[in-house]
Amino acid sequence: MEILKSNSKDNIQLNGADSKKNDYDISKAINAVTVKSAEIECKEEIKGYDFNKGVNYSEIFLSYKLMGFQATSLGNTIEIINKMINWRLSHDPIDKDESDDYLDLLVREKTRCTIFLGYTSNMASCGMREIIRYLCEHKMIDCIVTTAGGIEEDFIKCLKPTFLGDFELKGSELREKGINRIGNLLVPNENYCAFEDWVKPLLNEMIKIQNEKKKIWTPSKVIKFLGNKINNKESIYYWAAKNKIPVFCPALTDGSLGDMIFFNNYKNPGFTIDIVRDLAKINKIAIKAKKTGMIILGGGVIKHHICNANLMRNGSDFAVYINTAQEFDGSDSGARPDEAVSWGKIK
Repeated sequence: MEILKSNSKDNIQLNGADSKKNDYDISKAINAVTVKSAEIECKEEIKGYDFNKGVNYSEIFLSYKLMGFQATSLGNTIEIINKMINWRLSHDPIDKDESDDYLDLLVREKTRCTIFLGYTSNMASCGMREIIRYLCEHKMIDCIVTTAGGIEEDFIKCLKPTFLGDFELKGSELREKGINRIGNLLVPNENYCAFEDWVKPLLNEMIKIQNEKKKIWTPSKVIKFLGNKINNKESIYYWAAKNKIPVFCPALTDGSLGDMIFFNNYKNPGFTIDIVRDLAKINKIAIKAKKTGMIILGGGVIKHHICNANLMRNGSDFAVYINTAQEFDGSDSGARPDEAVSWGKIK
């Protein structure tokens, strides 16, 4: 092997056998870099919206599907939800047992997909509340499942505002000032005092109705009762009650409302809430539906409660999950839709 050294210590030139080996290695590298492309079956090109066309919101939303990354997931979500909204029984072929007269065809045209909306309490705490209220106001959903916080935060906002803070605010200092932090939202203790002043006489009224009229309260009936009493068009549950959209909360006592029930029980005991009747009610909504769609914001009890109701009909027809949970710990919160397919909760 002949080695020729240049003036620089860092430069070495190879000749002879080593030169041939060097050429071979470079050739291998070139072949590795220039592997021939196979034919791509999907011909959809990655492309964003061109704002030179002007601001066309419908076109902007449609463009998400071809942007890539999570924008494509959002685009697919929009597509699935539009299918939920647009589906009518008339789109499906008529069964042998069904007649094809005018009235039956009219019923088929009016029969739509039953849409379940689930959300965790933070969605009512933040500005998403106004979007959910809009959906209820315009009857765009058919059934809600949420948490105790998802109920009380809506009513509390009708009485006192929630303020913008910061994720980095020190908890001990906020505690001294009587301010509670939800992420970067701030809720003064006086908000909960106002809520107690409002809800306490209503709890006593419900106890009176229970004792005198033998009424059996369920979480959904309590929420409807409070929704009627709030008499505020900014409330989600005002519109849910007005438009007869059932709201289920299997963990109704897990929050401030539960605290109020606990304290009130000392002076006026005996208030009873039956969750089994609500379980039967939500399951029957799913069973009787011609088609169902699930839109689930978050995880935990709200996600599983909707999914389990749809198990009773061998799965939902459409499903959208939006959350930040991971599947690796085996929790239902992070489980992907395909896991629900294995349980018969999504078709």
